[in-house]
Amino acid sequence: MKALLLIDIQNDFLPGGKLAVPEGDQIIPIVNQMQDKFDLVVATQDWHPANHQSFASNHIGKQAFEVTELLGMEQVLWPDHCVQGTSGAELSEDLNRHSIEAIFRKGMDPAIDSYSGFFDNGRLRSTALADFLLGKQVKEVYLAGLAGDYCVYFSAKDALLEGFQTFVIEDATRSIDVLGFERAKKDLQHMGGVIVHSNML
Repeated sequence: MKALLLIDIQNDFLPGGKLAVPEGDQIIPIVNQMQDKFDLVVATQDWHPANHQSFASNHIGKQAFEVTELLGMEQVLWPDHCVQGTSGAELSEDLNRHSIEAIFRKGMDPAIDSYSGFFDNGRLRSTALADFLLGKQVKEVYLAGLAGDYCVYFSAKDALLEGFQTFVIEDATRSIDVLGFERAKKDLQHMGGVIVHSNML
């Protein structure tokens, strides 16, 4: 079984959003076109409470993109984004959702961030995504979405650690920082991940 994991294709990560990924909207036609090539399609969704400690607004005197520490881990402070119940947290209306079997929400605990669709950043709590995939007899996962150097990268790392054959669809992801994505790809390849293009599917 092959599964397509759609990572955080949400309004706040698209142009005009609170934490827009450059050209993030350009992946949506690619993602829509390739969904029928997979046995299973699931999505992840950042779903933060307003008091989330990864938000710069919740730290007096701090600015967005400064680095601080949460639970002993380095933490980038972000603009408020993907707040529960807001339009920014919703999946893009342009995303074909008919094939999405399940949506796994992450980032609900205000004390810790959650880049990966599988675990929070401390791997303290699971989203149950791995169990869901294993229950469906999934062996291979293909990742697309936003952002390549953060949530796609950390989700792919955890997929590898959970024993899945892991592929990142390079043209179906965009990144906050291009050099950061290059480092992420090298790390994933070192771990056994594969970087592919949608026309290879």
